[in-house]
Amino acid sequence: MSLRLYDTAARAVRDFTPLRAGRVSIYVCGLTVQGPPHIGHIRFALAFDVLRRWLLQSGFEVTYVRNVTDIDDKILAKATAAGVPWWSWAYENERAATRAYEVLGTLPPTYEPRATGHVPEMVELIERLIGRGHAYAVDGDVYFDVRSFPGYGELTGQKLADLQPAADTETDERKRDPRDFALWKAHKPGEPETASWPTPWGRGRPGWHLECSAMVQKYLGAEFDIHGGGLDLRFPHHENERAQSQAAGDPFARYWLHNAWVTLGGEKMSKSLGNTALVDEVVRRVRPVELRYYLVAPHYRSTVEFTEGALGESAAAFRRIESFVRRAAERVGDEAGKPVLPAEFTAALDDDLGTPAAIATVHEVVREGNTALATGDDEAVAGALGSVRAMLGVLGLDPLDPQWTEAAGGGRLADVTDGLVSLALEQRTAARARKDYAAADAIRDQLGALGVQVEDTPQGTRWELTT
Repeated sequence: MSLRLYDTAARAVRDFTPLRAGRVSIYVCGLTVQGPPHIGHIRFALAFDVLRRWLLQSGFEVTYVRNVTDIDDKILAKATAAGVPWWSWAYENERAATRAYEVLGTLPPTYEPRATGHVPEMVELIERLIGRGHAYAVDGDVYFDVRSFPGYGELTGQKLADLQPAADTETDERKRDPRDFALWKAHKPGEPETASWPTPWGRGRPGWHLECSAMVQKYLGAEFDIHGGGLDLRFPHHENERAQSQAAGDPFARYWLHNAWVTLGGEKMSKSLGNTALVDEVVRRVRPVELRYYLVAPHYRSTVEFTEGALGESAAAFRRIESFVRRAAERVGDEAGKPVLPAEFTAALDDDLGTPAAIATVHEVVREGNTALATGDDEAVAGALGSVRAMLGVLGLDPLDPQWTEAAGGGRLADVTDGLVSLALEQRTAARARKDYAAADAIRDQLGALGVQVEDTPQGTRWELTT
């Protein structure tokens, strides 16, 4: 295995060696479904989708778990403000998250557990921690004792003495240390009864960090290969996950991977700042495949500054790739060419998922393919097409994949567009047949004004959208 990945815990790029030969286990923290996702939320899903696809391409069997946090303080508060049950609010936004995952072409997870479906496992984990002296109950709340675990802070390279009080609980005299964090939260007056579960310590609901440790253990076991998520989850969420799992006796994750943020105006994209770009809204301005390209092309550990101009430039770059693929497929057939991955592409992804260099290789082969198209070298066209589609398949960007040819998330509109353009081209063909060239040119010009480029080829008339 030649794959090397940046491990947050080691703060270095490490050779990746899976726990079990031929198999890779991955747990990625999914979304807290307090609202519909913006593109900053969804970037993690694309980063780890590329990792998963590359592992599959490399011959590994991959178990990929992505959770849903469907109960927390913000969900309860927003549901109350909207006057709807908390579970209804959570489910509506879970569906929005699923829609975003699907429209951007991510492979479905092997398992997608909800926090609320794993309370028994959480209670069992708490009991283990209390029994080992790492947790304590006070008036129905249960806290993790950070001073009982000497390795606390090691994931993020922090010393306990430098840490601030835990922000997930009220800092009060009931806690042994203000930095102790909540494993379980007692039911409070005014909260819906349905948002609590019976436990040995009274009714309540889970703390945010507890749920992931419980679900990891159930689906992947005490030790697994890769734990992933957004950069903002390193502390306190992943630090706390690691502490409570290892304190309970589980080795936990062997590698920690984190993707960087999407920013807007130099600030992390977030609902609280009001600078969001909802996935549902952005895919109305550009095609979903173009948004995927925009988020996949930069390195997963580099920050993406979101601007409409950059999004447009990225869409144009993808269309150049797409144009070659479609023209080459028309010339030699969409199954022509042996799907060979260039060595430069393989080396780029093996080097901590270096998508910028991988994308550069795609464009280089596209340039070679375009030259072959211009010179009529069909053998070279077929070879380039096979390589380009193989690379794009790993990146989830193959324009001929049914995910994109069926225009997921906008299929009905795409069908109407195809039909209308085809009708206009039929009228143009009829005008040329009767030698009414002025009418034919007028149809072409009108389509051009709408962003539809028409090209007459030996194989017939073809069209594509321009920038």
